[in-house]
Formats: sequence, structure tokens, C-alpha cells
Amino acid sequence: MDALMAAESGENIQYIVIKLGGEQYGINIKYIDNIVRIPAITRVPKVDEYIKGVINIRGTIVPVMSLRLVMDMDDDEITDKSRIVIIKTESDDLIGVIVDEVYQVLTLNTNNIEKVAHDPNSAKASFITGVGKYEGGLVSILDLASIELDNIDGKANARKEDKKEGKKDNK
Repeated sequence: MDALMAAESGENIQYIVIKLGGEQYGINIKYIDNIVRIPAITRVPKVDEYIKGVINIRGTIVPVMSLRLVMDMDDDEITDKSRIVIIKTESDDLIGVIVDEVYQVLTLNTNNIEKVAHDPNSAKASFITGVGKYEGGLVSILDLASIELDNIDGKANARKEDKKEGKKDNK
């Protein structure tokens, strides 16, 4: 009974569970504006590789990015299950992220989410705030503050600099 009371003392938060590769990630539902099938994406010249282009959602031009590329995974492979999750950032901007599949809505108690230690050398880890435990297994919780384009640009540039320095050190 004490475990039940402890679980009730935490806050319940709903997450959209997405799949990237073979892994599941959770996005807090409060950040979700829309989920759409993959429309025609208009390419934009001279942008970072992870920016796939822009789409028009109800008259609003929304940049679309590849979470796979941001997280140093293989490029997106668009299938019938692929979707673009439209995220409303804390600065009220909209960003579309391509995901392999939208799997389910999951309610997790904050007591069932463990914080993760960040590995500065891991692109994936820098976008994950914790790991949620539920009956179906584990889900990595995405840090949407890190997904804002300005933050990604800084992290991507820092990783590029680190790689360059690593190459210099090996010579």
C-alpha cells in the first residue's frame, strides 16, 4: 500500500511515444501541436543537413527536421507509418520532426521516470532528460528545450568542433 501512495504523490504526465530506429522516445503531450502524414516537403537551400525543408500547416510555414540526423542516427527512411510531429516550442515556434512511427499515448507518473546522466560525447544523450518505466518496457523522454533550432545549431557546431579537435589530436 505504501508503494501505491508513493506513486500517487507524483504527477501524471501524458507522452506521445514515437519510434526512431528500434528505440522508443516520449514527447510530453503539452508540446504537441499536431501529427501529420508526410506531405511534400519543400527543400530550403543552404541549411544544415538535419533540416529537411518546410511544410505548410494551416497557412503557417513550419521547418521540418530529422531527429534521426540530429541524434547521429541513419537518415530517415519514409514509410507508410512515418509521420511529422508538429511541436510547439517554449518560444511558441512550430517545428516539425520526422519520426518513424507514432506508437501510442502513454501516461507516466513522475515517480516512474529516472533522470539520466548526460554523456557529453553522445548526441542521443544530450536530447534525453530521463527514462520512463511502464508495463510495456522503457521509454526515453526527449528534452524538447534542446530540440529548438538555436539549441541544436549550438550543439551540432560543438560536436563538429570536438570531432575536428579529436582528429587533430590523433595526428
